[in-house]
Amino acid sequence: MTDFILVRHGETVWHAENRYAGRTDVPLTDHGRDQATALAAWAATAGLTAVWSSPLSRARLTAAPAADACGLAPQTDERLYEVDFGRGEGLTRDEMRERFPRELADFLADPVACHLPGGEHPRRAAARAAACLADLARDEPSGRILVVAHSTLLRLLLCHLLGIPLADYRRVFPRLDNGALTEIRLAHGHTALLSFNTPAPTQTPALH
Repeated sequence: MTDFILVRHGETVWHAENRYAGRTDVPLTDHGRDQATALAAWAATAGLTAVWSSPLSRARLTAAPAADACGLAPQTDERLYEVDFGRGEGLTRDEMRERFPRELADFLADPVACHLPGGEHPRRAAARAAACLADLARDEPSGRILVVAHSTLLRLLLCHLLGIPLADYRRVFPRLDNGALTEIRLAHGHTALLSFNTPAPTQTPALH
């Protein structure tokens, strides 16, 4: 069996406005860097065997201190990129409502059948992330692997692995906090959810 600790990257400069950050390389805030430091403090005693992340800098810079704390080389995989939000990239929902109201309403009703215009199909995103984890589990059948990626991708991945309809990802997993820990176990073709959205032990939740 292989255990994975899935972590959403630290807070970014688009966080306060809740802008859709898919493939845009948005930098971390000071608080986001503090969340990476908290993750590293947890990782130092977590018994990790590998640290992987999305190639986007907000994920790499969240993962790097954790890898360093464990004496591991951080690695990236393009299959861990965030979902491409197409015409919604960089916009808030209010801005989308002004530019393409019908498409946004359809997306909010069913994000799989009606993904954002010009964006990546959620099934494809979930499948590529699941394939990445399957490869890592095959290479480390007794591993404990940290994976730092992105909110929408990780929630779609969890639904895919746990047999939950992808269209329900926002209802079943309404939030995934920056820097929080979600642990799953892959064994014999099955997935167990061990914990979800748990703050790193040294992390103090941000006030909003």
